[in-house]
Amino acid sequence: MGAPLYRQAGKRLLVNLRVTPNAGADRIEGSEMRDDGSAVLRVRVKAVPDRGKANDAVIALLARALAVPKSSVTLVSGETARLKTIGIEGDPDLLLQRLQGLL
Repeated sequence: MGAPLYRQAGKRLLVNLRVTPNAGADRIEGSEMRDDGSAVLRVRVKAVPDRGKANDAVIALLARALAVPKSSVTLVSGETARLKTIGIEGDPDLLLQRLQGLL
């Protein structure tokens, strides 16, 4: 069994993503089970993967979707990879509720 889609670390929620840059629109497509058994949240952004533009677009999209300030969303790992982990600061129960609404 692989990693779960998200996990709680204190007042921070860590979410595993699979990001597709150069998409037709910015959107969250829901969860996906990977071949290794891990779960990811599929995210597409219009931005190109150049100088962090796609990462910035992912942070802005998730902040908007979860109704948190952009400063509460940080890239934890995967700066140049499609598979990323994002950290979201805030009330974990409220964040989990909002995240479930995206799935």
